[in-house]
Amino acid sequence: MTSDGFAVAPDVTIPDDARSISINAEGEIYAYFDEAAEGQLLGQFSLASFTNPKGLEAIGGNLFTETEASGPPNVSTAGEDGLGTFRQGYLEGSSVDSVREVTELIEAQRGYEMNSKVISAVDQMMSATTQIR
Repeated sequence: MTSDGFAVAPDVTIPDDARSISINAEGEIYAYFDEAAEGQLLGQFSLASFTNPKGLEAIGGNLFTETEASGPPNVSTAGEDGLGTFRQGYLEGSSVDSVREVTELIEAQRGYEMNSKVISAVDQMMSATTQIR
């Protein structure tokens, strides 16, 4: 299950007596037990890509569904066919630097204000020029 309560595929059941679990970069899920040094393979996650990912339909909660525009999913093992890999223990962060973006937004707003003042000044000069004739 995900943290939101959605089931993941394939179904992986973690035994009650497992000491710990780990997921490697290829999505293989291993359970470790007290009596064994080696982990026991429980299953493997796969990843899907789409020919047109912008064609996916957002259904909320960071979830998407396949549409005709997206095409069918291309399911493969992580790390193959240009797909990403799994990273256990990492939290996905934003790829946007909010401080930089706000700074650039302020710069753009000031540039717009200055251009607006220049246009107003040119308009006043043009109206003064036409009144002189």
